[in-house]
Amino acid sequence: MEAAARERKRQREGGTVPSMTAVGGGEAQYVYLPIADALKAPGVRVCIFAAVSEIGAAFRSRGTDFTLTLRIFDQSRSVGISVTFFANSTALLPCVRSSGDVISLHNVSITRHHGEFFVTFDKKSSSFALFEGKTSTEFRPYHTSMNYHGSKHDDEILNNMRMWLVSHPPGLKDLELQLRSVQSDSTFDLVCKVLHVYQAPSGEWIFYVWDGTDIPTTELQTSLNTEACTPAPLHLEEAPLPREVLCTLPCIGTILRIFSNQFCKEIIHLQRDIYWARFCNITCKQEFGIWKGTLLPSSRVRLLSNEDGSVVERLKMYESRLSTKVHRQPTASLHKASDITDVEFKRAGYTTLMESLTNEQVTHKLKTLVRVVSAYPSQGSELHSLLTGNYCLRLTLEDPTARIHAYVHKDEVVRFFGGFLTAAALTRKMNRLLGVPEPEPEPEPEPEEAEEGTPLARNPPWIWCCLKSFRLDKYDPWGSRRYRIFGTEIRD
Repeated sequence: MEAAARERKRQREGGTVPSMTAVGGGEAQYVYLPIADALKAPGVRVCIFAAVSEIGAAFRSRGTDFTLTLRIFDQSRSVGISVTFFANSTALLPCVRSSGDVISLHNVSITRHHGEFFVTFDKKSSSFALFEGKTSTEFRPYHTSMNYHGSKHDDEILNNMRMWLVSHPPGLKDLELQLRSVQSDSTFDLVCKVLHVYQAPSGEWIFYVWDGTDIPTTELQTSLNTEACTPAPLHLEEAPLPREVLCTLPCIGTILRIFSNQFCKEIIHLQRDIYWARFCNITCKQEFGIWKGTLLPSSRVRLLSNEDGSVVERLKMYESRLSTKVHRQPTASLHKASDITDVEFKRAGYTTLMESLTNEQVTHKLKTLVRVVSAYPSQGSELHSLLTGNYCLRLTLEDPTARIHAYVHKDEVVRFFGGFLTAAALTRKMNRLLGVPEPEPEPEPEPEEAEEGTPLARNPPWIWCCLKSFRLDKYDPWGSRRYRIFGTEIRD
C-alpha cells in the first residue's frame, strides 16, 4: 500500500515513472504520466489519463483498418495532443459521448511527425476506457476495449480529473456562440446540427446548419431603386433547395449557410443529416441582408455526439422554445411588437415562412410575422399608379426561417394602403414598412425620396400580415407557386 502511495505521489509531482507496476497480491497498478512528461519519452509505451477535447470521425485507413483521431488534454498541457486509434472495425474504436469525457489509455506510444507530437494506439497491445466527465460520479467506464484492465487506484485519479474539469472545461467558451449571438466579421466556434451538405456547380461546398435559435436581424444597405431590374435575392446559393430537401428542414430557427472552398473529410459523415458538429474558427458577414458563414483556411470541423454537453444544452433550449407559442415567433420581435399593420385574421395562429414553404398543400392561408426587405415599386407616382392601374405591388418578406416574394394584387392595393391616398402619403406609409428613416424637418410638407441608386441604411420593423399561396400552372404546382398578401392594411 505504501509503495502504491509513493508511485501516485511521484505521478502528481510529474516524475517519469514506469507505466505499470505490480503491488501487493500481484495486482497491476498503472502509473499515468502527465501528457507533458509523456512527450519526453518518444517511442516508450506509457499510460495517460486525460480529458477529450475534440472528437474526430471514423474512416477506413489506406489499408484494411479503420482509424479515428481524438484530441486529449490534461493539467500539464491545455493545448492537448492528438491520439490516433486503429482497429479492424468501427465498433472497436472508442465511441466518445461528449467532449469533456475522460479517457484512460494504456500502453500507447508517443511519436513525432513533422515536428508535432502524436499519441499512437496499437490495436494489439494498447487499450482504453471511457468515463463520463465532470457531471458524473460513476466510476464505471461506459466503453472499453476488450483488453482493458483498470485498477482500484484509477478512481482517485478519475475523481481528481473531474474536479479539475469543473474550472477547466474543454474548448474556448468565450468564442463559442449560438446563431442568436453571431456578429459580423468576427471569428468564433459554432456548435450546430448539419442538416444538409451541397456542392455547388462552382465546386464550393455549402453546409446548411441550425441550432434552434434565430440569427440577429440585419440593417439593410440595399438601394430601393434597383428592385425593377435586380430584385432582392431570396437565398445566397445559385438555386433554391429541391422540395424533397426543403421539407426535411426544421421550421423554427435560422438555417445558416456556411460556404467553403475546401473539402474536409468530415463532409462524408455530415452528408448523412444525423451529426452535430463544432465549426471551429469560422466567420460570418452579411450579403444582401442575408447572413453568410465562411470557413477560413484555419477553420476545422469536429463531429459531436448527440450526448455532447453543448448539443444537449441546445436541444433543451429548443424544446423549451417550442413549448411556448410566443417564443416560436422571431426572437427579435418579442420586445418590438409593431402596430404598423392591421390584419383580418386576428385569432389565427402564427406560422413561420418555412412552415408555409413546407406545407403539404400547395394553396393555403396563413398569418405570419415578417419584415419587408424591399418593395417594387416603392416611391411616389409609381405607387399612386397602383391605385388606378392594372398593376401589382411586389414585396420581399423575411423572417428568421426564409425569404419570399409576396404580391399585393390590384384588387387589394387600396385596402393595403388604407384608401386612395396622395403620392406623398403612399410614400410615407411605404417608408414605414421598409424602415426608411424619417427625413429631417423641412419647410416642404412632402417627405424626401431617395436619390436614384443611393443605398439606404434601413431597419424594417416586424409586421403582421396575412398570406395566401396560389399556383400559376396546374401541371407544375410546386414550381409555379406564388404568394399574395390579403386582409392586411397599413395603419396611419
